[in-house]
Amino acid sequence: MDDKMDRTPASMGRFSYEGLDRVMHEKARLGILSSLAVNEGGLLFNDLKQLCSLTDGNLNRHLVVLSEAGLVESWKAQQGSRPHTMYRLSPGGRQRFTEYIGVLEGIVAKAQSRAQSKTTQQRSSEGWSTT
Repeated sequence: MDDKMDRTPASMGRFSYEGLDRVMHEKARLGILSSLAVNEGGLLFNDLKQLCSLTDGNLNRHLVVLSEAGLVESWKAQQGSRPHTMYRLSPGGRQRFTEYIGVLEGIVAKAQSRAQSKTTQQRSSEGWSTT
């Protein structure tokens, strides 16, 4: 294959990344899901807030979105005189997040491989001049 952009129908849309779920791809939600993925037993709201550097309102809104998508589950408990809410990935959420990470890893691997191979070639050999 030459270095020119492949414009065949099979290549069209190859960078649209259909496997990226918008619910998970948002920065704060990705942080929440990652935190919950490595803490399988779950995390208290305040711990999650600290780990992700989010405000109460921000974290709550993102948790609502993740819960509505079936990715996160929660339960409440009384500890002393204060109620606490614990969050964890739902079983389906853990599976979806694992699949999502696989898609991300594939994208990064392809981009990194291609970027590294391109750094050894000179643009001028393609008829372009450097500026």
